[in-house]
Parts: sequence; C-alpha cells; structure tokens
Amino acid sequence: MKNALVTGASGFTGQHLCRALAGRGYRVRALARRSSRIEPLKALDIEWVFGDLCEPATIAGAARGIDVVFHIAALYRQEGVAKPQFHRVNVDGTRAIIEESVAASVGRIVHCSTVGVQGEIKHPPADESVPYAPGDHYQISKVEGEKLALQTHEEGRADVVVVRPVGIYGPGDTRFLKLFKWVDSGKFRMIGDGRVLYHLTFVEDLVRGIILAAETPGASGRIYTLGGEEYVELNELVRLIAGILDRPLSRRRLPLWPVYAAAWACELICRPLGIEPPLYRRRLDFFTKDRAFDISRAKNELGYRPGVPLAEGLRLTSDWYRRTGLLNPR
Repeated sequence: MKNALVTGASGFTGQHLCRALAGRGYRVRALARRSSRIEPLKALDIEWVFGDLCEPATIAGAARGIDVVFHIAALYRQEGVAKPQFHRVNVDGTRAIIEESVAASVGRIVHCSTVGVQGEIKHPPADESVPYAPGDHYQISKVEGEKLALQTHEEGRADVVVVRPVGIYGPGDTRFLKLFKWVDSGKFRMIGDGRVLYHLTFVEDLVRGIILAAETPGASGRIYTLGGEEYVELNELVRLIAGILDRPLSRRRLPLWPVYAAAWACELICRPLGIEPPLYRRRLDFFTKDRAFDISRAKNELGYRPGVPLAEGLRLTSDWYRRTGLLNPR
C-alpha cells in the first residue's frame, strides 16, 4: 500500500483522483485550504491536511512519509485575474510543494500541467514535441510551473513526471455548463464555421492516466498528453450535445468578426470600470482555435487507454447537470 499526497484535493480533478486512489488501495493524504469545500469527500477514509501552497510554512510536513505526490492544485484560466496571482499560485505554489517533496524524499512527483502550454495548435494533432507557445497569463504561469518541475528532475533532486490534460469534463464539472445551457435553451448559434477541432478528456479516464504516470517506472522525467480517444469538429460536438439534450439545433450562424468587434468593445468599456465584460475576445477562442492532440506516447509508454467514448461522457455529464438541477429537468 502506497502513501499519496494530493494537492488541490477539493477541486474537480482532485476529488476524482482521491476517490480513484482510495479505490486502488492507496493511503491518501489530501491537501486543501481551510476555506475549501471538502464535504464531497467526507465519506472517504483519507487524511486531510490544511494549508496554502502560497504560504509554504503552512504546508511544512505535508509530504512526510509520502511515496508519491500528485500536484493537481492550480489557479485555472479565468477572466479578471491579474498576472501576479497566476504566478503566485501556479509557479510559487509549485515551487513550494516541490521543495516540501524534496525535503521529505518523496519517491515521485506527478506534476499536472496543461496542453495550454503549447498555445494555439497550428498543425493538429499536436504531440508533446510541439514547442511552448503560451498565449495568456494563465498559460505563461503553467509553462513556468512545468519548467520548474522538469528542472527539478534534471537536477536529480526528485523523480518527476509531467502530465498535460486535454479539456477535462464529466460529472462534477461546471466549465462546460454554459455550452450545455445554451444548447438546451434552443438559442445556440454557431459563431464562425464550426470547423475547428475540439478534444476532451473524461475525468475518470484522466485520473487513470495520472495514476499510470505515478506507477510506471519508465515514465521518469517524461511528459505525457492525456486526452480522449477522439477529437471532433466543434460542429459535431454541439450536434452530439443537442442530440443528448433532445433539443433542436439551428443552422443559423453568426459571423465571427462582428462578434469579435463586440467583444473588444465590451472589454474597452468594462475593464476601466472594474467590471467583468459579459463578452470578451478570449472566450471566442472556443470557436476559432484548434484543440486536437496526439496521445500516442501515453498509450505506448503508460498503457493509457481512454475507456469512455465522447458521446457517452457527454451523456453522463448531461445526466449529472440535470440530476443536480444545473439544467432544467426534461
């Protein structure tokens, strides 16, 4: 039985990972802030440690007696967050847990990065060799955090594996709720031609890949993209969601550039007033940038096999939205 420490344990991926590790026989120590909502994991036999990665003194001893650290905690991409805050959490926080792990002689650190470090994918599908090309403060901070983790390995201070998840979804997540609600309302309109590629990862598949990264001896020092088995055009993704929700899908489309101009105007007016704009240019990336990745390395070296097809994962997510009242009942 191995001892595992999970940072960001109260978050979406962290919760699923804690459950999967406990089911696999690990002794789990979960790190979270005092303000975190831990009720969903109360039934699990896990040890809670409360601390803040941004305040290293509060996590002293958190990795003592631990075999593997899963560093999942991060400040995720969102509007209205200043660059220093992304750096504080995603870089300084990563440094803090690495130093704590090194001091405790942890056997392996699995650092959770993101495919966002590669920015816009010019020639999809992208594998791990595509260079860093961050496009915003969040992605820049994740590049710096990933480099810090890999440098720690190269210096021989710790055994590190980096995983880069592709768009995570599933029961418990609300990042895709806006899209489901828009389609469910019957008012969805595609912006642009919808021909961009989109790639998702069902959360249970992701955590299996993360655990494989911890348990595979030959993974030491490697980077692995973890995604679903398939990627599709955005048109197909929306069609699948509409079919699951049993809602009609309009063939009408909105031209990109007028919407882009409106987003720019919203930013110009709202940001000086300290108001989060209802529409902003980065949100349009969903309609304009390819997100498709090659997961061959994880399959060949880790034995990673996504088990939940896209249509099934979307159905499970939709059912959870309805069951919890986030979407109107049928």
